[in-house]
Amino acid sequence: MMVRRGLSAWLPRMVVLLVVLCSAVSILYMLACTPKGIDEQLAFPRANSPTGKEGYQAILQEREEQHHNYINSLKKQIAQLKDELQERSEQLKSLQDHYTDSLGPGLERSNPEKTPADLLEFLRSQIDRAEVHAGAKLPTEYAAVPFESFTLQKVYQLDTGLTRHPEEKPVRKDKRDELAEAIELALETLNSQNSDSNTNHHMYAASDFIEGMYRTEKDKGTLYELTFKGDRSHEFRRIILFRPFGPIMKVKNENLNMANTLINIVVPLAKRASKFRQFMQNFREMGIEQDGRIHLTVVYFGKEQMNEVKAILENTSKSANFKNFTFIQLNEEFSRGKGLDIGARIWKGNNVVLFFCDVDIYFTAEFLNTCRLNTQPGKKVFYPVLFSQYNPGIIYGHHGSIPPLEQQLVIKKETGFWRDFGFGMTCQYRSDFINIGGFDLDIKGWGGEDVHLYRKYLHSNLIVVRTPVRGLFHLWHEKRCPDELTPEQYKMCMQSKAMNEASHGQLGMLVFRHEIEAHLRKQKTSSKKT
Repeated sequence: MMVRRGLSAWLPRMVVLLVVLCSAVSILYMLACTPKGIDEQLAFPRANSPTGKEGYQAILQEREEQHHNYINSLKKQIAQLKDELQERSEQLKSLQDHYTDSLGPGLERSNPEKTPADLLEFLRSQIDRAEVHAGAKLPTEYAAVPFESFTLQKVYQLDTGLTRHPEEKPVRKDKRDELAEAIELALETLNSQNSDSNTNHHMYAASDFIEGMYRTEKDKGTLYELTFKGDRSHEFRRIILFRPFGPIMKVKNENLNMANTLINIVVPLAKRASKFRQFMQNFREMGIEQDGRIHLTVVYFGKEQMNEVKAILENTSKSANFKNFTFIQLNEEFSRGKGLDIGARIWKGNNVVLFFCDVDIYFTAEFLNTCRLNTQPGKKVFYPVLFSQYNPGIIYGHHGSIPPLEQQLVIKKETGFWRDFGFGMTCQYRSDFINIGGFDLDIKGWGGEDVHLYRKYLHSNLIVVRTPVRGLFHLWHEKRCPDELTPEQYKMCMQSKAMNEASHGQLGMLVFRHEIEAHLRKQKTSSKKT
């Protein structure tokens, strides 16, 4: 309240004063240059008046001296006003410079207008509360505000409203202008830094922008994290901006080198050899051939289909000359949490990024970089929201028309949805996973262990980054509802199955297909009669 009162009282006064000064100069100038009225002209004697020619010249000379004195007086007043205007402008500039210096290195604000101590303190508190430098402890997963991710053309959003669009294209004008301003300021920051250095760096352009994330908290402001290509392979530049419901601010400028950042993908598995074969095709193409900085840890439960799974892993190893894998076999009942926990703890090398993954997940090489860029030991963990596929058999009409898998990976409301209720796929450093206490090993089977770990991170001082990502897909597989479930459990299972089968509109078309077919028959009959 003090900040708003001080700002609203100081800024209008400065603007009004500048306007008044400029108006005074204009008025004085007009007064000096306006011709005299008729009454003043009549005051001059005529040439044939009793005063004669000499009197006229004397009066004219007197008038001329008066005008010279009046003009000199106006010039002095104008000079004084200009000096005062210059002084006010210099005061305003010094306030701007003091504002930038007071914020410290790397923290600026475009068009600052006031910099009292309480305003600076307010801005710093907003940045700290927005989890720019450290995480804030949150009571539950419902308190976490997710990010939205975006490229130059699209925004990937969770808050879809009635339209249920997982992506926005074309982007709404107000949002497009907002994000364009953030990208423009980031490019200005990168290029101004390069121009100050002695080395020859390329000038950054919008084409160097890879992806960004932003989120708005209604009591704090909007945080932007923008990632650009670096000068070399595997290098990136990240610009962090913050808009505290006012002019946007530059918070941080980072140079990130991910050339030596290894990702250990941990996959718990029991049976499902055919799914594992499909997973390994994706792993080979994206992880081995395109990325190359990757390790695979498979934790296998039981012995059924184990030899088939090992053969798939060994064949990939030989054909792709890939040795960075670990196979662990456990003779016990499947537990996803225990499998991931063992896979994480058995690692003996240096600190590594862990990507907890399932066998029915498809990822891109682009996602692996996103995984690296959004994790930081002791500071940041990454919980991507993946895109979950609908049943291809329903989407594409009949099985004969189902396209290849790569052509199915399209983010549209007809093809799938953001799985914002799932927390199983996550990236974090092994040190953070160990320090947080790992999984709750009392949880058996599937489900529950991921939410438990997510809550641990929310209760810690680590920053939890949650955002939809365009390079991570949950492939559709049939959901079975066992007969031994209670009627209430079976009903809930079927509701969950329906959510994963198709969109609301597509399911509606199935429900009303008899009415639709009857309508088509009537149309054909009426067309034949005519």
